[in-house]
Amino acid sequence: MPYDSQATKERILAAATAEFAEHGFAGARVDRIAATAQANKRAIYDYFGDKNDLFAAVLEHQMVRCAEEVPVDGTDLGAFAERLIDYHAAHPEALRLLLWEALEFGGRQVPAEAVRTGKYQARVDAIASANSSGADPRAVLFFTMGLVHWGSAVPQLRRMILGDDYSPARLRDTVAAAVRSLTAPSERSPL
Repeated sequence: MPYDSQATKERILAAATAEFAEHGFAGARVDRIAATAQANKRAIYDYFGDKNDLFAAVLEHQMVRCAEEVPVDGTDLGAFAERLIDYHAAHPEALRLLLWEALEFGGRQVPAEAVRTGKYQARVDAIASANSSGADPRAVLFFTMGLVHWGSAVPQLRRMILGDDYSPARLRDTVAAAVRSLTAPSERSPL
């Protein structure tokens, strides 16, 4: 059976995604990634570079996947928020990776920052093209992502503040309504 480099890359990326989501950047181990991917460490270094480059590849892969599966519709940001909530419910590793990145890198430059900034800019541009409220589309995207992610990022606060009876569906609807209000026409926009 011939060696399939693309299949090996995909196994490594999947194993690295799980490892980084579970253990963060500092706690992730290349040995475990190699074992899970049924690849040798040399293949990881050949295909992705060092651990930092592998983490960057994982995050970029997650971002591209999310952007492709949940494109921004600037005409209905509430619907975008709903789809993004659904996406993260189905793929919790994406948010976990962003949280680990925030914990471990803080305000410092992160792996593949320029590439990822470009992906966010494309979303900002989509919002700007449909936004007639005068609100800053960068702030709109930032606040939308905050509203979408906060309930999953701090489930203990969600439970303590909203209570156990506040269903995920109700939270989804409430977030969508809040996001829609970000670009609702008003006499003056705080954004």
